[in-house]
Amino acid sequence: MQNAVPLPIDLRLMKAGADLLWLGVAFVALALLCAWAMRWPLFAIHTIAIDGDTARNSAPQVRALAAPKLSGTLFTLDLDAARRVFESVPWVRQATLKRVWPDRLHVRLEEHQPAAVWRAQDGSERLVNTHGEVFEADIGEVDDNALAVLSGPDGSAASMLAMAARLAPLFAPLQAPLETLELSGRGSWRAVLSSGARIELGRGSADEVIARAERFVRTAVPIVVQYERPLVHADLRHSGGYALKLKGVSTTVEAKTRAERKR
Repeated sequence: MQNAVPLPIDLRLMKAGADLLWLGVAFVALALLCAWAMRWPLFAIHTIAIDGDTARNSAPQVRALAAPKLSGTLFTLDLDAARRVFESVPWVRQATLKRVWPDRLHVRLEEHQPAAVWRAQDGSERLVNTHGEVFEADIGEVDDNALAVLSGPDGSAASMLAMAARLAPLFAPLQAPLETLELSGRGSWRAVLSSGARIELGRGSADEVIARAERFVRTAVPIVVQYERPLVHADLRHSGGYALKLKGVSTTVEAKTRAERKR
């Protein structure tokens, strides 16, 4: 029995190339078939399950607002685009989406939690959430009388919210909650209390401003009690003290700490 004669190397290379070509064609055909199949109505999304924060919008409300803007089947839906659709719904801060076989889209929501009112330079108002982010919503849906108003340069909402959280308890002995906190373009702070009293806090780091406010409240409360007059205005920008105006009374008070007197 004679051994089979091997094919010349050029023929073997041509056969291998043809095999690879047919394999590539088959792979492309299979990919096209899968892409076509994934668009079948069989894989349409029939259920959108929503959970998480739904205090401001019920699950049916969110679904009604978002669903008409979604396109694609369970496989072809662009999750990033769909996430942006849900996050465009009022009060929704963040949405997390997950495909669930065979026809379900699971959406978990995180809502904005209002922490303050943001007043822009043009007088328009929006809300600030607990993360210090300014967001659009119907302010009429919240008790804005319980929220401090922040007004400052664009991008300063987070630092202003942190400052308000530190100042609010300091002003408690004055028996007038913090109503408005302003930050000028030059970095100067001003607080307005619910009584209408204005307190010029001046410039400096957050710790410097807080220390100045602490000294003021500690020494001003006895003066307010002594004169039995409401506070109208205080200017803490004086070196080592502050100017104080009660209704019908004006004075300058030295408010140095013991450590400062030793210098």
